Amino acid sequence: MEDLFSNLPDEVLSSIVSFLPNESALETSLICTRWRDLWNQVLVEHGTTQDVAGVVAGFLARFEELDPLKYPRKLQFHIAEDTALFASIATNNKLLLDFPGGNKHLERNYELQFVLNKDHITHRTFPPIFLVKTLYLKSVSHLTSLVASSIVSILEHLEKLVIVECTGLQSLCIESESKLYKLTVLDCPQLKFLHLRTSKLKNFRYGGLLPRIWPESHFNLRHAILDFRQGPSCADLNSQDFNQTLLTIKNCEILTLCEWTFEALIWPSISPSGNFIFYKIRELWWIHNHKGENSINALVSFLKLCPALEQLFVTVHAILELINSLVLL
Repeated sequence: MEDLFSNLPDEVLSSIVSFLPNESALETSLICTRWRDLWNQVLVEHGTTQDVAGVVAGFLARFEELDPLKYPRKLQFHIAEDTALFASIATNNKLLLDFPGGNKHLERNYELQFVLNKDHITHRTFPPIFLVKTLYLKSVSHLTSLVASSIVSILEHLEKLVIVECTGLQSLCIESESKLYKLTVLDCPQLKFLHLRTSKLKNFRYGGLLPRIWPESHFNLRHAILDFRQGPSCADLNSQDFNQTLLTIKNCEILTLCEWTFEALIWPSISPSGNFIFYKIRELWWIHNHKGENSINALVSFLKLCPALEQLFVTVHAILELINSLVLL
């Protein structure tokens, strides 16, 4: 049969897609190469670091959720010979920012400070029409750290922030008193200090070496994933440095914790008092990372602090060790 759609111009195909719900519209990219190319059109720009925030703001302002193919959903902004920004708009108000390039082994250390309060929003020529609620930030370097901060500063509706693979990042400060409720930080191996001024944060996920975490206010997290199985990032980090984080996670309902964190940082602080209880934990994900035959004792000790616990999960690679330990006990 004749393929009538192949004879239609891109503008007509884009108009057809605009009548579909977001998820169904995205599925049209699977029909054939022609439809996939419509979704993969890229806006290419060149400029300096001072131009990036304005270009991204204009990129967001032109995008129309009800007609997602009217303008490109992807942006390549070339800053220098080996430095660029790749931006991509995804469904459900997501923005992905990737800063590839450079030699990660020679990466200079740098700091990041994100201010998400509305009072700090600077005047902009293009107010974003597309309201970014989730931001994925990847591979920021010392060359693009100011660029990343300037872009984040225009996202006043941001609710979820994901920071991954930022080699060289030593200090991260996030200030948000309004909307930000979910934060994820993964694979930032040089991170030494994490400062959180986020009173509304309810979901926190961290994976990598444990930095010094300073929650400025003891907000009550509901869901925390603390995967510090690699140990501390600073040799002199002790249990007292973890006390503020401990108070922050005390009222969690869902908690992921590695065995080392409990033994080295939590137990030394709470054992003298004997009355510290995780009253609200219903679901515990335990990362077992010891090989001793008595290492089950740490888990047993922690379970005694969780009177409301309903579900317990243990990392798969440790199950056989735990079974052997239980048999011995």
